[in-house]
Amino acid sequence: MAPRLNMMAPICLVENINEQLSVNQEALQILDQISQPLVVVAIVELYRTGKSYLMNQLAGQNHGFPLGSTVQSKTKGIWMWCVPHPCKPDHMLVLLDTEGLGDVEKGDPKNDLWIFALAVLLSSMFVYNSMGTINHQALEQLHYVTELTDLIRAKSSPISDGDEVEDSTEFVSFFPDFIWTVRDFTLELKLNGDPITEDQYLENALKLIPGRSPKVQLCNLPRECIQQYFPKRKCFVFIRPTNDTEFLANIEIIEEYQLHPKFKEQIKKFCSYISTEARTKTLREGITVTGK
Repeated sequence: MAPRLNMMAPICLVENINEQLSVNQEALQILDQISQPLVVVAIVELYRTGKSYLMNQLAGQNHGFPLGSTVQSKTKGIWMWCVPHPCKPDHMLVLLDTEGLGDVEKGDPKNDLWIFALAVLLSSMFVYNSMGTINHQALEQLHYVTELTDLIRAKSSPISDGDEVEDSTEFVSFFPDFIWTVRDFTLELKLNGDPITEDQYLENALKLIPGRSPKVQLCNLPRECIQQYFPKRKCFVFIRPTNDTEFLANIEIIEEYQLHPKFKEQIKKFCSYISTEARTKTLREGITVTGK
């Protein structure tokens, strides 16, 4: 069968039924037809903070990943959309949209953790989407990153005697680049009265709090993990797409001219960065990952 170069819509890759994860065989068949190298971009967020819109923009579409205007999460498990790469003609861009973390209807918090870990392992660029600001609460909610080493084991070398290591340098060799996107950002990008970039804003938020008390150490843990596991980091902030609340609830069907010009500019910058900077997915030994 000829490679399916352009899927018309996303398909579920990892199903999450009754909080049990399983791989969808139909999605595997699609991947099996792709012999080109993959650039894999995964996005995770807290429950209902508007990540699917960003993913549809990366696919060059308004529709695709379901957005949903109700408070119930639309995405269950991990959904996949394979589209031709906009800048690398011999590559396929694979977009992975994950279900929102912290859904109150869930019984098992570990279920979120597994989805988070899978998104990290599968991607070459990992996008974490949050609302408002990067503050203590936002970092606290990213506690999943502190538990990755409990779920992932890296062999020290392909010919080792089975010893397993938990050294952060091992993880860095196959972990993705990290992007923090902040939606509905209303602050001025300033620090001590001086203008700063989005990246400086992120790095300032990731600075360790001085002190050695147990409370301080707990606060610093997610900051330390992000710094260790994701040495290449980037930040994008987005204003509200429109001030019309009715439009906000149905953003996928509103016309482009109805969106705020600054928001459109920010989206364009974000998509351009991912198109040019997202790496080909490789394994630790430098093996290029194809669909097969």
